[in-house]
Formats: sequence, structure tokens, C-alpha cells
Amino acid sequence: MSLQETTWAGSDMPATGGDGGGLTLRVTAIRYRTETVRQIELRHPGGAALPPASPGAHIDLRLPGDLSRSYSLVNAPGDDGRYVIAVHRDPASRGGSAHMCETLRVGDMIEVSAPLNTFPMAETGDAVFFAGGIGITPILSMIRARAASGAGWTLHYAFRAEALAAYLDELRHLAAESGGTLHLHDDALSGAVYDIAADVAAVPAGAHLYCCGPSPMLDAFEAAAAAEKGRDPDTIHVERFTNVVEASTESFTVVLKRKGKEFEVPAGRTIMEVLQENGVRVAYSCREGVCGTCETRVIEGEPDHKDKVLSERERASNKVIMICCSGARSSRLVLDI
Repeated sequence: MSLQETTWAGSDMPATGGDGGGLTLRVTAIRYRTETVRQIELRHPGGAALPPASPGAHIDLRLPGDLSRSYSLVNAPGDDGRYVIAVHRDPASRGGSAHMCETLRVGDMIEVSAPLNTFPMAETGDAVFFAGGIGITPILSMIRARAASGAGWTLHYAFRAEALAAYLDELRHLAAESGGTLHLHDDALSGAVYDIAADVAAVPAGAHLYCCGPSPMLDAFEAAAAAEKGRDPDTIHVERFTNVVEASTESFTVVLKRKGKEFEVPAGRTIMEVLQENGVRVAYSCREGVCGTCETRVIEGEPDHKDKVLSERERASNKVIMICCSGARSSRLVLDI
């Protein structure tokens, strides 16, 4: 899944909350999954092992034009010698998916971050998955993991037409072999988009629900899940492509504890913008609070959270902040930078 097209901070690869480093990998295979989706395999040119990735994780790729893209890994358990992503060719691409689908070739070298997981799968409990279009990618890795472990699963997969549904044949095979349950919604056949509310309401209390897809589907999913008063919010898991961020209306002081510096963040500006303007290199990818790359530890103060990564419990703890979009409720915010 492509999360967001963005710009890189300096020459280093992003890593959580700091300067960090990355990998230079070789494109070793490109395969059509549908007419608009390419599966791309990346390996270390020297055959070295890659940092492990848990189901639901993504990597950031550095692209020409000082851009980056975040893509979900579709790897199966134990498939540790490579990273496998699937890229949907977006007709409105600003360069990311167009480059990946039309220009990238086998043998090319590309800079890649270590895996980051803002959409982790719970270790226990029943799992019901909802996917729309290319949102199947992080969920596929979860289903592969549950099938390999013998755990049950249910997937509701919505797509515009069967010919555009990536990994559909494999999902049917996994359902048949592992005893999983697969429900399909084909917009073209049904003549309507998927109405998710009834299926969300039918999920038993205590099960974990996971959803990834276009914003309207995610909004409907979250509304339906919130309507179930007895459902634990910690069992609701969402991966978003984008996030509309409201600008901060208050100014505040940000203090960089390790660097011994502090700066004024004016109303309407972000911490990241101010730090970059003052020559402080920070890791980032999406700039919209959906990828988790810029997560930074809070030492003192109260953040004004505007991201779509942290849970309500994590927000209430005041322990971390996404500095690409979030501000401060307190007049002073001390960060572990």
C-alpha cells in the first residue's frame, strides 16, 4: 500500500525520532499483479540479511526528485531475505507510483528504510480484516502470518472489479487451505460501493478489527466501530493513506533536550518546519501523521496530537509525538532530540 508521497529530510534515510540510516537494495524482480499493480522485490546486493519486519509493517523508499513513498510489505512469515511491496499506479501520481511502475527496472538500486510498523497485528484474539483496493497489501501479510500459524481469520475484500483485485487468487487459496473465511465485494457486479457498516457490527465483541483502504471506507469503518458501545477501542486498527491536518492556532516553544537548543513555533507552523529551517535534521516521510517515521519521545509538556497513528491511550500518555503535524497544548514542549 502506498501511504503518501513526500520529501526526504537531508541525505539520510528516515528512522524513528532521529537521524537514522537506511539500506541500499537492488530490484531483483518486478511482476504484474493486475494491470495497475506491480509487485516489486528488493534484496541486499551482497546477499546480507535484512532487518526483520512484522505483519503490517511498511518501508520508505527514496525516489528521484527528492521524494519518498511508504509501501506496505506483503512478505510471508520466514521470507526474510527480501522485501516485497505492491505498487498501484495512481493516475494522479506526482511522481511516486509513476516512477515505480513505469521507470524502475530490475537491477536498479534504491535506498530503503528499515521496516516500521504503525499497523501491528495483535498477538492473540480473533481477527477480522477489511480491505479496499490496494489496501489489501498490509492485510495480506497479516493473513499469511495467521494462516501459517493455524489461526483463523475473516477477510472482507472490496474492489472496483475482479480484474483489479490484487492477490485475489492467493487469498482464495489461503482460505481453502487454512480454513479462513473470504467475503468479496465487486463494485462492478453489485452496482454499488461496499457498505461496510453491517459487517463491522456483526463482528463479535473481543475480536480485533483491521481496516485499510481509501478514506471514505476508513471513515465509514471507524464510524461503525465507534457505534458499537461495548467494543474496546484497542481492538480497532486502521491504516490510512492520508490525513487532513488542521494548522495549530497557538504558538509555543520547542526544546531539543539532547541538542541543547530551543525554538519558537509560531501558530500555523509545524515543529518539523521550524527545525528544518534552523538546520536541524529530522527523519520524516509523510508529513501528515500517517506513517510514524517522525515519532519522537516527549520529555516534558503536553502535545496537541493531530496524527492518525497513535491510539487514544498513547495520546493520553503524553510520551510521544509526531512532529510533522502535531503541536503543543502547553507553552513549552521538551523533546528527546
